[in-house]
Amino acid sequence: MTRLHLAANQGQVGGGEVMLLRAAQAARDVGLEVTVVAPADPDETLRAAGAARFDLHAVPGVGRASYARGLRRWDRDRTGVLWCHGLLPALATAGHRDRIVHLHQLPTGAVQRLSLALARRRARALLVPSTFIGDRVTGSRLLANWSEEPLRPRAPRGLAAEPVVGFLGRHSQDKGLDVLAGALALLAVPGPAPRLLAAGDDRFVPESQRAAVGTALAMLGNRVDQPGWLPREAFFDTVDLLVVPSVFPESFGLGVVEAMAAGVPFVVSDAGALPEVAGPEHPWVSPANDATALARVISKALAAGPGTDVEGARERWEAQYSPAAGRARVAALLRDLGLPVTEQAS
Repeated sequence: MTRLHLAANQGQVGGGEVMLLRAAQAARDVGLEVTVVAPADPDETLRAAGAARFDLHAVPGVGRASYARGLRRWDRDRTGVLWCHGLLPALATAGHRDRIVHLHQLPTGAVQRLSLALARRRARALLVPSTFIGDRVTGSRLLANWSEEPLRPRAPRGLAAEPVVGFLGRHSQDKGLDVLAGALALLAVPGPAPRLLAAGDDRFVPESQRAAVGTALAMLGNRVDQPGWLPREAFFDTVDLLVVPSVFPESFGLGVVEAMAAGVPFVVSDAGALPEVAGPEHPWVSPANDATALARVISKALAAGPGTDVEGARERWEAQYSPAAGRARVAALLRDLGLPVTEQAS
């Protein structure tokens, strides 16, 4: 049986590592033996892969440079195919045979672009999660992300007396949390003003952005809750509207996909791939980094009620972003690369 190794970009679990684990499950579902390769320290990615009962290879050492060196040494004798999830493992193994390079972020700046040019040497495929990135990376193949199956669909409900607007992600200016806070401070709606549930944290966020976001959130006083990371089901059961107000161009938009699956209405900015993921018919798209415009769009979305476009979004999720859709894309990719894919899973 063919062995597929999936190499993580880092030891901590970020968006790329989440998709690595989903790709590993999809590959296992279609009959491949799977090994997850990740740093031994920190070992968050390895522990998550172990909990999913994947075979593991821990690369010893501490720090990104040590991981890159150890990964290249290990890869010299590797058999089977290596799927590099991120620029670091792809660059570390540049020029080696039987590799897939998977970008989860758009390379920016001269150094990252040069790194990509080296990293893709001899790669059998270069994957990107959106057309937004694909249009900027020549010779790439689209492999859109997907979400897990919701544990249960959210029960239909009317808008709460005090509506809850949700934010999910890093508490940074790049993600637009300060813009969202400013929009809610400007918002004029009938009845009680909406509350903000800002799930996530400021880990990996520069201090300057932390301060700016903190100042913006302070404008809302006691109308903001910051519980840290919440289980996705608990978050989507609580909010009446998800807002994804990113300023930095997003490579995909996993929170949007999860809202589709959960049956929660959502507003997105026009940053990067967010409108692409939401779909051409989605009614609530706001210009990035514009609190006044975002306030208007949020007001319209809340006034439209909780059931607007939910069924259409759910259908879009099932067709394009569900586990079945993701597994089919992975199977097609591996089949095109000549790997022995079975049709056992459905």
